Amino acid sequence: MNRIGLWISTLLVAFVLFSSTVFVVDQRQFGVVYALGQIKEVITEPGLHFKLPPPLQNVNYIDKRLLTLDSPDNEPMLTAEKQRVVIDWYVRWRITDPQAYIRNVGLDEKSGTNQLNRVVRNAFQEEINKRTVKELLSLKREELMDDVKAAVLLVVKGAKPWGVDVVDVRITRADYVDTITESVYRRMEAERKRVANELRSTGGAEGEKIRADADRQREVTIANAYRDAQKIKGQGDAQAARLYAESFGRDPQFAQFYRSLEAYKSSFNSKSDVMVLDPSSSEFFKGMRGAAGNAAARK
Repeated sequence: MNRIGLWISTLLVAFVLFSSTVFVVDQRQFGVVYALGQIKEVITEPGLHFKLPPPLQNVNYIDKRLLTLDSPDNEPMLTAEKQRVVIDWYVRWRITDPQAYIRNVGLDEKSGTNQLNRVVRNAFQEEINKRTVKELLSLKREELMDDVKAAVLLVVKGAKPWGVDVVDVRITRADYVDTITESVYRRMEAERKRVANELRSTGGAEGEKIRADADRQREVTIANAYRDAQKIKGQGDAQAARLYAESFGRDPQFAQFYRSLEAYKSSFNSKSDVMVLDPSSSEFFKGMRGAAGNAAARK
């Protein structure tokens, strides 16, 4: 029984010892082997690897993937015209040389994030100081981001390389600080109102011009129509007078009778008209009297 326990204990010790000498490197990581605190080996290939048991050798892992650093604060920056703006940015970076990174930056990704944040922010501040707000918001934003990336690469690949590569630098938002945003919006609103009022006044003037031109054309059209109507009416009256004259010349008595009928027609145009005359002495009813006498003579 003691012999079985001894074998089991021996196997457990051997397994623990063996497991402390074996480690697995993921394809997303670098494996850094330390020997008494010094970097012994950097393993870049994934798979199963061996080392001496602790404390002779230890292993640490560093991410080899593309990492993202987002701007951690909203500290305002000054533009060339001394305007305070706030920008949001991000940086895509990766660790390319674990030994240089550990010697000059730190043992993990957080150390690189902290130092890279300081370098990127300083680069942004320096480049924004050279540009106006209009340039920051225009197509020159691409130029600014390229200049910031070049400035950051100059630092991380300088006299003491960090062992990292900066892939991209991007601005996601650029805005005024909250203390002046409201005043900027008010100025923008006032400017839009000014433009709107100017457009309305211009449109009103154009409308008045169009209406005046339409009224003039209407008056001209009416005047021309009235002139033509009067001309046609005059021609008709002249022709009627000529026809009347020819007819009346042929029969004067009929002409006198016709004029009397027209006079009667005009005199009794309304039912409320009242006329008091002496039929025996008035020339007005002479035609009627003559017509009545002729009728009596026929009888």
